Amino acid sequence: MRAIEFEEYGGPEVLRVVTADAPEPGPGQVAIEVAYVGVNFADLKARAEGYRVPALPYRPGLEVSGRVRALGAGVTGLTVGQEVAALTAGGAYAEVAVADATTVFPLPSGVDLRTAATLPTVLPTAYALIHTVGRLRAGETVLVQGAAGGVGTAAGQLARAAGAGAVYGVVSSPAKAAHAKEYGYDEVFAGAFEEAVREATGGRGVDLVLDPVGGDTLRAGLASLAPFGRLVSYGNASGAEPWSVGQPELYPLGVSVSGFSILTLATTAPADLRRLTEAAFAKAADGTVTLPVTAEFPLAEAAEAHRLMGSRTSVGKLLLSVSAGS
Repeated sequence: MRAIEFEEYGGPEVLRVVTADAPEPGPGQVAIEVAYVGVNFADLKARAEGYRVPALPYRPGLEVSGRVRALGAGVTGLTVGQEVAALTAGGAYAEVAVADATTVFPLPSGVDLRTAATLPTVLPTAYALIHTVGRLRAGETVLVQGAAGGVGTAAGQLARAAGAGAVYGVVSSPAKAAHAKEYGYDEVFAGAFEEAVREATGGRGVDLVLDPVGGDTLRAGLASLAPFGRLVSYGNASGAEPWSVGQPELYPLGVSVSGFSILTLATTAPADLRRLTEAAFAKAADGTVTLPVTAEFPLAEAAEAHRLMGSRTSVGKLLLSVSAGS
């Protein structure tokens, strides 16, 4: 089979096409003939920085859609040939990928393979940020950093469906603001946002901030919280050095800060991940959430997909097409 690997960390050029034996599923695992692969920022961090890379050479990729190729010992509830979406622990940039059966999900009715590849990381993450970790209540206000990306696009729609009083987004350019406005946002701010949020909320601030950026953006989000507001950090796209949130930021207004990682949830609480993912997928099946695919590349052009995502000009979801017609 063909796959994409890298033997050293660096830019998109370190990604190379290799020929390898198709992996076989171990006990409790499922082998999947890959139709589409979702491209995520975590893939770029793995390639450039070694994020969650256990050893080199490494095959990136965390989410796929496709058809069940083989079942490992002890796997029930799935059949060979069945269409599925899956969260993998790496290795998805390939014609065949392996995932734990606990993170393989039959496609909801009406969801095709192309759409399904947008779901395994993005939609459960957005659902957790709004409903589980963020605990959004009807009438509350939300501020979403990275509003034009995959998670941001889903989070805006989920917040609107949950009855948010107002949904605000933050992006890096006017073009991204125009995209985000189509997916549940009342207002979208390009660039600096703290003053704009205060003006939009009459000086009160927002009840919930979702931040994948870190650094100064996270600081500004924390300063934008209303009394007893919540901030959820789910990434550090800025690459900024970690910093500590202390009593001065938390105590006077009673605000709280939480973190979330779907990969950590997958490895520590797979049953919770399954319940979360099934609830999230239902939102795609019933039309509550639409995740736009804005660019699609053949598997062999994974480096081009990384260049586009790394340019910070992309919006929506990027996919690799592997064997979609098979």
